[in-house]
Amino acid sequence: MGGAFGGGKPDTSAAEAQLAAQREETARLRKQTEEEKRTLQEQQAAQARSRRRGGKRMLLSESRLTPEMGLEDEQNQTTLGA
Repeated sequence: MGGAFGGGKPDTSAAEAQLAAQREETARLRKQTEEEKRTLQEQQAAQARSRRRGGKRMLLSESRLTPEMGLEDEQNQTTLGA
């Protein structure tokens, strides 16, 4: 008769399992968010670095139709890689 009058403990195993699953999901989401944040910061740093240092495109003239081909002399030979 002890169980009829509250003498036993309630079964909380389902609630504990659900709480553990929520903690695992929260940890997974936190790790994923930190990874996304890190990659975004790396991309921004790379963009800032390329803006500071310039690159091949900075040396190419926008006035020519094919700036990658270099300048042509009278014999239609390019000076690039000569």
